[in-house]
Amino acid sequence: MFDNMLISAAAETADELSIGDAALTAVFGYAVVFSGLVILMIVLYCTGAIFKSKDAKAKAAAKKAAPAEPVAETKAELPLAPGSAGHVKLFDVPDKEAAMIMAIVADKMQKPLNELHFISIKEVK
Repeated sequence: MFDNMLISAAAETADELSIGDAALTAVFGYAVVFSGLVILMIVLYCTGAIFKSKDAKAKAAAKKAAPAEPVAETKAELPLAPGSAGHVKLFDVPDKEAAMIMAIVADKMQKPLNELHFISIKEVK
């Protein structure tokens, strides 16, 4: 019964609403929706700006607090080159000689160095 009263009340107000009133209601409805969207956009923009500034401050503080690391330590953290096979275990062979051996093998096989997979290099005595 209560539902029927609501439906009949809504139907009566819809019948009594003129074209001008309907247009004014629509314009105000659109204005409310778009102002809500603009406010939401401003809030999201401000939130993003706050987080970007915090991130920049944290990076600056980390750079200031941490002295420059030696080059040997940063090499281990760098991503591998495209097509590289990773690390090579060296047994009693200096890095310079291992690099030369790998280059010679790649040249003799006529293949690019990054397509070869060296597991280990060991000096035979």
